[in-house]
Amino acid sequence: MEKTTGNGPAVVFTGAVKVFGRAERTVRAVDGIDLTVERGETVALLGRNGAGKSTAISLLLGLNEPDSGGVQLLGSAPEQAVRAGRVGAMLQDGRPIPRVTVRELIAFVASTYPSPMPVRESLALAGVSACADRRIDKLSGGQIQRVRFAVALAGNPELVVLDEPTAALDVEARRAFWGSMRAYARRGNTVLFSTHYLEEADENADRIVVIDRGRIVADGSGDRIKESVAGNHVSFDLAGGPTQGLELLPGVNAVEIRGDRALLRTDDSDATVIELARLGRVRNLRVSPATLEDAFLSLTSPATDSESETV
Repeated sequence: MEKTTGNGPAVVFTGAVKVFGRAERTVRAVDGIDLTVERGETVALLGRNGAGKSTAISLLLGLNEPDSGGVQLLGSAPEQAVRAGRVGAMLQDGRPIPRVTVRELIAFVASTYPSPMPVRESLALAGVSACADRRIDKLSGGQIQRVRFAVALAGNPELVVLDEPTAALDVEARRAFWGSMRAYARRGNTVLFSTHYLEEADENADRIVVIDRGRIVADGSGDRIKESVAGNHVSFDLAGGPTQGLELLPGVNAVEIRGDRALLRTDDSDATVIELARLGRVRNLRVSPATLEDAFLSLTSPATDSESETV
């Protein structure tokens, strides 16, 4: 594994605040974030639309400046780190230039940095060597997304920031993309990404940071965050039986009916199962731990119309 150079954290937010709007319509999109990402970590940012993820990323990349507090990348100001090629980024609205080949595009971008990654290496890491001599506008959506990743790697960055990198990709394209990202991370580099796909965060991140209303509400491994939500799921086939009264079973705090199957969220799965057994309702019974989705929903709240204007 090749370790990145330098000492100290890759990312530091210190009381960062960013406010949009005026007078009574102000929104604190980032509301006093304190966050440190160590070199070599792969960190996922999770949050509903309007939670402040994209605003935090814009501060991270120097696209916006905090109204108070500060942000540092690799020991320097964000704009300095980006200009030096130490940080690469994939933003939601970026599109590669059409009518040029993949190799031509990556070579051009690499030429703008002081110490770029060899073009062949960035193509290989991004998984686009096979289509290097094809025109950008002839590629599939998944291939274009991996080309965008190759562009982010062109400056030979120590840190890559990915904003919803697999949005609108099919399952196969998403799998290929994350394979490329893990190859980059295995070199000892740092990855910070936001995603709406909770399973991506659970599978690919060393650490998950949940943001809600501009603040960090959870920070830890996927397992640790899931453990923060007490309780398990108990599910069983209704087999035509009644659904009334399920919410009154011992330990149960939520009930969901999916077709002919009941899903109970319970703080005491043993007591719930014992009572179901006493009632003779254990057909295809299953007990499972809380999921990352359960934790996410319990930690966050839906954004208002005004908040959803700032992602």
